[in-house]
Amino acid sequence: MAAGNVNPFNVSDSEEEAEHRQDGADSERSPSDEAQGHSLGPFSPPAYSEPAVLLSSTRTSPSVDGIPASAAAVAGIGVGSAETRVSLDAIAAQLLRDQYILTALELHTELLEAGRELPRLRDYFSNPGNFERQSGTPPACKEQGVGPGGPLNRAGSISTLDSLDFARYSDDGNRESDERVAVLEFELRKAKETIQALRANLTQAAECEIPSQERKNYKSSPEIQEPIRPLEKRALNFLVNEYLLKNEYKLTSITFSDENDDQDFELWDDVGLNIPKPPDLLHVYRNCGNSLPLNMNTVDVAVSVDPSDLPGDYFSQEPVQQTEQQEVVQELEYQISLLNTEKQSLAEQIKKLQSDIQALQRNVSSETTTVMKSTPSKQDPLCDKPPLDNGQYLDIRGVTETDSPPDVNATKTSTTTTTTTDCTESITTATQPHSKLKSQSQRSKSAVLFDQPNRNLSPVFHQALLSFCRMSADSRLGSEVSRIADSEQSVMLMLGRCLPHIVPNVLLAKREELIPLILCTACLHPEPKERDQLLHILFNLIKRPDDEQRQMILTGCVAFARHVGPTRVEAELLPQCWEQINHKYPERRLLVAEACGALAPYLPKEIRSSLVLSMLQQMLAEDKADMVREAVVKSLGIIMGYIDDADKYSQGFELMLLSLGDPSERVVSATHQVFIPAFAAWCTELGNLQSQLMPSLLTRIEKLLKGEYGLDEHKLHMYLSALQSLIPALFAVLLQNAPFTSRANLQGDVPPIEVTRFPRPVSPLQDVATIVGSREQLAVLLQLYDHQLQHEGTTGWDSLLWVVNQFLPQIIEIVGRINVTSSTCVHEFSRFFWRLCRTFGKIFTNTKVKPQFQEILRLSEENVDATAGNGILTKATVPIYATGVLTCYNQEEDRKLLVGFLEDVMTTLSLSHAPLDSLKASFVELGANPAYHELLLTVLWYGVVHTSALVRCTAARMFELILRGMSEALIDKRVAPALITLCSGPEFSVRISTIPAFGTIMETVTQKELLERVKMQLASFLEDPQYQDQHSLHMEIIKTFGRVGPNAEPRFRDEFVLPHLHKLALCNNQQTVESKRIDIATQLFEAYSALSCCFISEELMVNHFLPGLRCLRTDMEQLSPEHEVILSSMIKECEIKVENKGIGEAQGSISIAASLVGEDAKTKFLSKMGQLTTSGAMLANVFQRKK
Repeated sequence: MAAGNVNPFNVSDSEEEAEHRQDGADSERSPSDEAQGHSLGPFSPPAYSEPAVLLSSTRTSPSVDGIPASAAAVAGIGVGSAETRVSLDAIAAQLLRDQYILTALELHTELLEAGRELPRLRDYFSNPGNFERQSGTPPACKEQGVGPGGPLNRAGSISTLDSLDFARYSDDGNRESDERVAVLEFELRKAKETIQALRANLTQAAECEIPSQERKNYKSSPEIQEPIRPLEKRALNFLVNEYLLKNEYKLTSITFSDENDDQDFELWDDVGLNIPKPPDLLHVYRNCGNSLPLNMNTVDVAVSVDPSDLPGDYFSQEPVQQTEQQEVVQELEYQISLLNTEKQSLAEQIKKLQSDIQALQRNVSSETTTVMKSTPSKQDPLCDKPPLDNGQYLDIRGVTETDSPPDVNATKTSTTTTTTTDCTESITTATQPHSKLKSQSQRSKSAVLFDQPNRNLSPVFHQALLSFCRMSADSRLGSEVSRIADSEQSVMLMLGRCLPHIVPNVLLAKREELIPLILCTACLHPEPKERDQLLHILFNLIKRPDDEQRQMILTGCVAFARHVGPTRVEAELLPQCWEQINHKYPERRLLVAEACGALAPYLPKEIRSSLVLSMLQQMLAEDKADMVREAVVKSLGIIMGYIDDADKYSQGFELMLLSLGDPSERVVSATHQVFIPAFAAWCTELGNLQSQLMPSLLTRIEKLLKGEYGLDEHKLHMYLSALQSLIPALFAVLLQNAPFTSRANLQGDVPPIEVTRFPRPVSPLQDVATIVGSREQLAVLLQLYDHQLQHEGTTGWDSLLWVVNQFLPQIIEIVGRINVTSSTCVHEFSRFFWRLCRTFGKIFTNTKVKPQFQEILRLSEENVDATAGNGILTKATVPIYATGVLTCYNQEEDRKLLVGFLEDVMTTLSLSHAPLDSLKASFVELGANPAYHELLLTVLWYGVVHTSALVRCTAARMFELILRGMSEALIDKRVAPALITLCSGPEFSVRISTIPAFGTIMETVTQKELLERVKMQLASFLEDPQYQDQHSLHMEIIKTFGRVGPNAEPRFRDEFVLPHLHKLALCNNQQTVESKRIDIATQLFEAYSALSCCFISEELMVNHFLPGLRCLRTDMEQLSPEHEVILSSMIKECEIKVENKGIGEAQGSISIAASLVGEDAKTKFLSKMGQLTTSGAMLANVFQRKK
C-alpha cells in the first residue's frame, strides 16, 4: 500500500524503519516485546502482550461483531515469524485507517511509557482537528494539505493528548506561543458558551417542576395563589436564612438549615444556575411598593445576518437539532396515540357499565325511591386475582365526575339498588387501573345506600351545583385523598406513594414514630424499587440517631427480617448497611455495626461467613470511633455464634487478637464480654479449644519472654487476659466430656450451687451455667465432678489430663521466667491462677495445682545452704503461688498454709543471703488487700522473734511494704511494738533495718502519741553516743528524711528533720574518711533538694536550712566541685529570699532551682532532683548536663 494512503502526516515507513535501526538493540525486539516490561498507563487495558491481541480486542473496538479482515490480516502478521514481521508504524496506520481510535490511543500510550513514541500517532492525537469533524471521510484517510504558511505547527490543547503531559515533543521546533494562546482562547470561549447553555437549561427545568395539576386551581380560581416553584422556594429559603444570620437568630437558622438539608445555604449558585442574586429581604421589603409597571410602546424589528459572521459549524448543527426535534415530536405523537387508545377503551367500558346499571334498575322493586350510584362489586373468590395495583378504592370524587346514570327517568322510577356483577364483569373492571367507581368488598360489609331527593333536576344541574363544593382532586395529594383503599394491597401502594413525601416534613425528634409505618409498607409492598426506597428512608430517617432511636430501628429491622426471610434480607437490608459503612456520622456507622449483629440470625449462612464478616472486619480495622468498634466487636461475637464454616477459624483468631490489641478499653472490654466467649464456644464445637486456641496463646506468651528487646507487658497482658477469659469455656469442656456426663440427669434432689463457688463472670456468656445450659444441669455435673476427682480419679478423662499434664506445667514454667520485679506481670498471673483455681474447684486445686508448685519450690530447712536448689525461690513463682493459688480459698487451713509458706520463704531467703525480691512482691501484692494485713503481721512477728538476726532484718524491712493502707489502730497495736522490739536487740543491723519503717509511720500516721513514740526512737538513734560512729545508720536516716520529709507532718519536719540534718552536715565536715564523707554528702544533697520544695519559715531558714547548706557546700568544694556550683546558687537564692522577707508569702514554697533555669523550668529541675540516686558519679553527670 502507498504510504500516502495511510499516513495523514506524510511520514513514510522507511523513515520509521530508519528510526528503529538507530535504536540499536531495540530494533531486534518483536512487537510483543515492545508491549511488555513496563507499567500500564492511565488509558491502557489491564494486560496486552502483543499488538495482534491489541487489534483483536473487543473491549476497545467500535464494534463487538468482529474485526475487519484488514485488522485480522495485520494480527496474523503480528504473530508470524521474524521474516514476515511488520513495523509498528504499519500497525498504527492500519488502526487509524479502520477507525480503531481507542485501540490506537492505547498503543500510543504504551509506546510513550516505553520511550518509543511513533510520530504518526503523536501527530494524530495532538491535532484537535481530528476530533472535531462531525461527518465525512475519516481524517486518517486524507492527505493533510500544506497551506501558504507552510505546515501547521502543533499547538497545545486541553482537549487533546497534550493535556496529559506524557512527554513533550516538537514537530519542527518552531511552535509559536501566539498559536497556542489562540487555540486555548478558542476552547475557553466554547467551554463558557457550553456552561451558559447548561445553566439556562437547568434553570428552566427547575422552574418547570411544578405539576400541571397544581396550576389548574390558579387558572380556574384567580383568588387562589399559584403554587410556589422549586426555584422560587430555594431562593426564598436562601434569603430567609441570610436574614436570620444577619440579625443574630442563629438557633433559628440552624433549625431552618436542618429542615432544608437538601440546600447549601452558603453558596448562592446552589439555588439555581445562571440566576443573579437578589437583594436581601430588608431591601425587598422597603422597595416592594416603589416599582411601577412602565407602559412602553413596542415594535417588531427584523435584522439580517451575514452568513460569514456565523460560526463555522452553525449550518452543520442545524440538521442535528432538527433531527432531535423530530424524534421528540414522534415520541409525543406515539404517547398521544396510546392515550387515545386507552380513552376509547375506557369509553366503551363506561357505556357497558351504564347499560348494566340500567338493566339492574329495571329489575328492582319500585316501592322505594332511593337510588344508589356505585361500582361493580369486588370479584368472586373463584375469579382470577386482579393485578396488585388495581386501584381498588372508594372514590369520593363521583359527585364531581360525569358518572351519574344517563337515564333520568330510570333514576326517578328506580328503587333500592344492590350492586351485583358476574365474574366476567369483575375481571374486565380489574384490568383498568385506578377505575373511579369501585365498591367496598362484599365480604367485609354490605353495600352502602344513599337517599336520592325526589326532585326533577337534571344531572348536569346537580353536578354544576355540587361543583361549588371546593375539592382539590387534581393534585397529587388530592388524588390520594379522594381515593380510599379497600384492601391491604391498596393500602400498601398508597403508603409507598405517600411516605416519601411525609418523612421530610416530620420533626427530627419525632421521626421514629414513622418507623412502624415504613417497615410495614416496605415489608408488604409488591414493588422492589419502592421497598428499596422505603428501606433507604428508614436508614436515613434520623441524621444522628441516639441509642433509643437506634434500638427502635434495629427492632424494626429484625421484625422485617423475620417476616420476609433470608433472601430478601440479603437483597434489601444488607445493601442499606453497605451504603452507610463509611458515613461521616459515627452514629450512622454505629447503626450499621449493630444491624450486622442483629440481622445475623436471619441471613443465609454463606453471607454471614463472607460478606458480613468482611464488612465488620473492615470497620474494626479502619473506623476511628471507639463506640463503633465496640459495636463491631459485639456483632462479630454474634456472628461467631452462628458461623459454621470451619475454614474461618484462622480469621476469627486474627480478629480476636486485633480486638484485644485495640487502644480503647471499651473495645477490649467488649472483646472479653462477647467475642471471646462466642469464639470459644465455636472452638469447642470444632474440638480445637485445647488443641489450637489455648496452645496458640501460650506459644505467643513464650515468644514474648524470649524477645531480644525486653518484655512487652502490654502484649503479655493481652494474651494472658484472653487465656483468663477462656477458663469458663475450658471448665465446661471438662464437664461435658467427662466419664460421668452420660449419667447426669435432673432427677432427684440436687444440692444448690454455692454463691461463691465460681468467681463473678464479667458477662453472662462467661457464666459456666450459661455455657452448660442451666444452673440445675451445672449443679448435677459439679456433684459428679467432685465425686470423680475424690474417689474415681482421672483415668480416661482426656480433657482433664490435658489440663493437668500439658497446660499447667507449661504455664508454671512460663511463670518462672517472668521478671519478679514487675508488679504488673505478677499481678496478671496471680489473677489468672486465682480464677483458674476458683473455677476448677478446691479438690482440683489441692490435688492437681498445689502439688505441682510444691514440687518445684521444694521448701525445706535442709536446703538452706544449697543455694542452687533454691534459685526458684527468687523468681516470680513464689509470689504467684502465694497470691494466686494459696489465697483462692479463705478457710482456716488455707490461711495456715499461706502463713507457713511465707514464713518458710522468709527464713530460707534470709539464711541463704538470697535476694528478697520475690518475698517483697508477695507482701506488696497481699498488702494491697486489707483482709490480709493481720495474716502478714503474723508472718512478720514470726520473723521478729526468730533467733537469727538475718531473719529479723528481713522482717524489719518487710514492715515498710505493708504500712501504706493499714489502719492506724493496727499500726499502734501490732507494728510499733514489733519495731521497738527489734530496736531493743543487740544487733545494729537489725536496728538500722527498722528506720525505713519508722519513717513510713511518720509519713502516713496522724496519731500524736504514736508519732511521739516514733520521734523518740529516731532521736535515740541520732543522740545516743553508741550510734555516733554508725555510718550505715546515718546514711539510712538521711535517706529516710529525704523520702518522708516533704510528706510528713510540718511540725515533725521543722522541729526534728531540719535541725538534725544541720547537725549531720556539721559533723560530716569533721569526717576524716573520705569515702564516708562523700556518701553522707551525697545523701544530704538529695535530702536538701527534696526539702527545698517545702515551706520553710524564715527562722528555720536562717538557723538550720542555710547553715546546713553552707556545711554541705564546704564538703562539696573538696569532694565534688560540680555539686558546689549548684549549692552556691541554692544558698544565694535562699539569702535573697531571707533579705526580701518574702519567704512563704510570695509563692508559698521555695524553689531553689529558679536561678539556674528560670521560673518556667522549676518543675523539671525538682523532678530531676527526685530521680537522683546515691551514685555520686551519676549525680555529677546530671548536674553537668543541666549546666
